[in-house]
Amino acid sequence: DSTGAVGSSDVVVLLHGFPTSSYDWYKIWEGLTQRFHRVIALDFVGFGFSNKPRPHRYSIFEQASIVEGLVRHLGLRHQRINLLSHDYGDTVAQELLHSRTLTQLLPSCSELFFSGSGQSLGPTHSLRRQSTGTWHHPLRNNRFLFSILQYINQRKKHRDRWVGALTSTSVPLHLIYGPLDPVNPHPEFLQLYKKVLPMSTVSVLDDHISHYPQLEDPTGFLNAYLNFINSF
Repeated sequence: DSTGAVGSSDVVVLLHGFPTSSYDWYKIWEGLTQRFHRVIALDFVGFGFSNKPRPHRYSIFEQASIVEGLVRHLGLRHQRINLLSHDYGDTVAQELLHSRTLTQLLPSCSELFFSGSGQSLGPTHSLRRQSTGTWHHPLRNNRFLFSILQYINQRKKHRDRWVGALTSTSVPLHLIYGPLDPVNPHPEFLQLYKKVLPMSTVSVLDDHISHYPQLEDPTGFLNAYLNFINSF
């Protein structure tokens, strides 16, 4: 939680992805403090420095409630809030949109992924070893990770709810996309995204940028995001 730009009342809340933490935003943190009055990030329950209860039924709904509770706790309920999300955090942002719990929410998504049992936005998730080397196949040997990964099934089950939240919202949306993203392959994902969400604006980064654009190209990412924010 950092206080930044003088003369601005805008707040940005950052929602990280799977399987990482709020540290994903460190390369753009200083740039955000130069534009926003307050920059706030949290580790979702089960991630980073947050509690990791076991056994526990982790859910997107719980994470959204935690974000709502944090905003209320910090006294920001009635301020203009910009929501910047990535990966897992995108689905949390969608639930916040659907429930309309943050009445002055202005989200902008850095990377979007939806999967459903029928038509889907993007491919279904595949398990793979991350660069951190912290998780592998077979998943059955790690019940804690399996409980967190239930968000993939939740995306399938509640696809209409969460995609519908985006297609029906009047809140401005923006996608910042890396063409080398293996989770959301180019050009299929981008074509489908534009078809389903024609009202959303899109920034496509350089060809070598992959699934973590805020880490791989922080300057390009930050410029794209601020251009979107400053257009209002």
